[in-house]
Amino acid sequence: SRTTRFINRTRDGYMFTSDVHPFNLYEAPTKIERGSGSVAALLNPKLVSYIGESIRRAYPSFDTEKFNKCFSEEQLDLLKFKDRGRYIASVLEDNLPQCSEESLGIIIDSLGPVGVGKGLQGFFYYPHAMFIENKCEDCVFDVGMNANYQLTKRFTAENSIRPYFRLNPDRCIGEYLEKWCFDDDLNVRRLVSEGTRPKLPWASHIKSLVEDPTPVLHLLENLKDDKELYVRRSVANHLGDIAKDHPDLVFGICERWLHNITRDNLNEVQINNRKWLIRHALRHPANKKKDPNALRISKA
Repeated sequence: SRTTRFINRTRDGYMFTSDVHPFNLYEAPTKIERGSGSVAALLNPKLVSYIGESIRRAYPSFDTEKFNKCFSEEQLDLLKFKDRGRYIASVLEDNLPQCSEESLGIIIDSLGPVGVGKGLQGFFYYPHAMFIENKCEDCVFDVGMNANYQLTKRFTAENSIRPYFRLNPDRCIGEYLEKWCFDDDLNVRRLVSEGTRPKLPWASHIKSLVEDPTPVLHLLENLKDDKELYVRRSVANHLGDIAKDHPDLVFGICERWLHNITRDNLNEVQINNRKWLIRHALRHPANKKKDPNALRISKA
């Protein structure tokens, strides 16, 4: 049975309140200032204790004391950011049921309320993303995709969704991404574009889309006039990725989007938004390479 609301309890040296999700207790800076510390410091023993408590609430037999003992400050100091995330994910895997569907279900049930938090607070879920990514080969595809869907509402699944796309791009697009283009949550809509970027920085490339990006172009069509800049910027960056290998394809898309402004019956704000997206997409060939086509289209 759950502890009565508003009653504090101590677990492994940290105070928790039954009505507050541990994510909300995790304090993170707004940003990492140069010279003020490393992003790896976000993944510290206190974070681990919060993750452990959130797992225990979803899976009462989870041994938080055993889990927390795997992470000392000295031990984590030896690991860089990504390695810390992988290590936390691997220890989670060792302490959760070996059935991938069951363990992913626990991870999903352990998540806090929808929302990305403040500043860098969302990195609470960085180990969760690595856990979901690692389970791709072993889990039922639908369970893994649902985990990505739930995660991106709270952090981002732009990395963890990529192995699922590589595994089955047709299902990923046809059963999920096409529908997610119209999701109410802007973070889900952004994932459609960001998660399929061929050359997403700090992530593994999707080689099939580097060679042939056409399977996802209709998704970008659906998102190009999204009401949120966060989503439109991702579309622009996605086109920018494609332009590095297929500039003429992107030039053609941008020209068509400009040409169709009247047909699409856009208002002034939407027109300006679309033109900004095109300029942003072409900034590399236009500003760095001085490509005449990119410059011409950007000035339209």
